Amino acid sequence: MRIAVIGAGAMGSLFGARLALAGEPVALIDVNAAHVAAIRAEGLQLHDDHGTRVARPEAGLAADFADPFDLVLLFTKGRHSVAAMTASRHLVGPDTRVLTLQNGLGAAERILSVLPDARVAVGMTDWPADFVGPGRVSSHGAGKVRLWRHDGAADKGLDAVAATLDAAGLACRSDPAVMVAIWEKVLFNAVMNPVAALTRQTVGGMAAHPDMPALAEAILDEGFAVARAERVAIDETRVRAAIAFAWREHGPHRPSMLIDVLAGRPTEIDSIAGALADRGRAHGLPLPVLETLCRLVRMIANDAPGHPRRA
Repeated sequence: MRIAVIGAGAMGSLFGARLALAGEPVALIDVNAAHVAAIRAEGLQLHDDHGTRVARPEAGLAADFADPFDLVLLFTKGRHSVAAMTASRHLVGPDTRVLTLQNGLGAAERILSVLPDARVAVGMTDWPADFVGPGRVSSHGAGKVRLWRHDGAADKGLDAVAATLDAAGLACRSDPAVMVAIWEKVLFNAVMNPVAALTRQTVGGMAAHPDMPALAEAILDEGFAVARAERVAIDETRVRAAIAFAWREHGPHRPSMLIDVLAGRPTEIDSIAGALADRGRAHGLPLPVLETLCRLVRMIANDAPGHPRRA
């Protein structure tokens, strides 16, 4: 299966490395020139629980590749989806499957706004990954991938995609209830990401603070109310268990929103807590905790639309 990974940050690099190490022909597509140059020169180093291994995927800009791929994995930030897919539209043919494993809500709609006839699948992954530097990515602990067609229809071709990801050690399966998994991850991320960005804490640092359990519950109470209003059959116990597992097993991990704030990049607040707040507001729900988290993250990241970026 010829695979393009668009967005070679932490998650894209993890998936690209695992797939390349499993023998799949992989191209990592990213605008980070230093990262691309390092991969081309020395390969992509993956540091995980198996040790350090070097994968040899191709790497470059979308314009560096010509023919359509069998699978396009989209890992950019949500706000970059339209630009990334516009630049990569020549890599998507009639038989290409486009799989988004991005954080947040609305990912498929952004892809389809550029490629209305594309075979789009949505998915969720909770693999932890950290971008160490150009040509290097790390991941410690376990994770999984769930995927299905965005419109809910069955697609046997996606079974082959799931099998390919699973064979690369990514614990993947097709799941018609994937939207539940996506929502549960949004709720998980609404707890982890804004708090980490605001406090500059790792997952373990947050878990160790005595105020964190009460804050997490306040966020979840509002998020669960939004999910109920949207008639998404989430499992509240499972969400709480995922958070407890991360606090216990992913202590050194720095959530992506923290990394973005430290690097002075735009965050995904509007796709995560912001998306929950928008949907809840449409139902007339009071969401003071989610809305406050969104405002604070936008302030420290200068993330409001039209707001000048920090130098």
